[in-house]
Amino acid sequence: MSTRFKINGKAVTAKAEPDTPLLWVIRDEIGLTGTKFGCGAALCGACTVQVDGQAVRSCQTPLSAVAGKSVATVEGLSRDNSHPLQKAWIAHDVPQCGYCQSGQLMSAAALLAANKNPSDADIDAAMAGNICRCGTYTRIRAAIKTAAAAMNKA
Repeated sequence: MSTRFKINGKAVTAKAEPDTPLLWVIRDEIGLTGTKFGCGAALCGACTVQVDGQAVRSCQTPLSAVAGKSVATVEGLSRDNSHPLQKAWIAHDVPQCGYCQSGQLMSAAALLAANKNPSDADIDAAMAGNICRCGTYTRIRAAIKTAAAAMNKA
């Protein structure tokens, strides 16, 4: 069985079973390792990717759910850290251990695509499912606001 979809703008055909978690297809079959395994139960957000612009937990999303759709991973933001969110993440020293960062970035990117000027409450609601064990939540919020401002200028 094969499933066709786009990942970071490139058409791919995955050979995995339809019920295989998208996370494992992304990492093991496609070879993009930025998306992380955290809890396996869609509770921590480390595995967050976007499917047709919506943030989803790839550890609980079956491959069959992305057939014909567009998936974006952290590698799709930019290869050289030039995306406004990546720049803001660096400027605000958001990463500590870094493990949650790909999921945090993909949730933030989905938020900014839907809301160009999010309030603190908007940010908190959009990011609520992403756990940062290092506790950099205030830096994450500040970085999202910085990225929003930069994106609004462009």
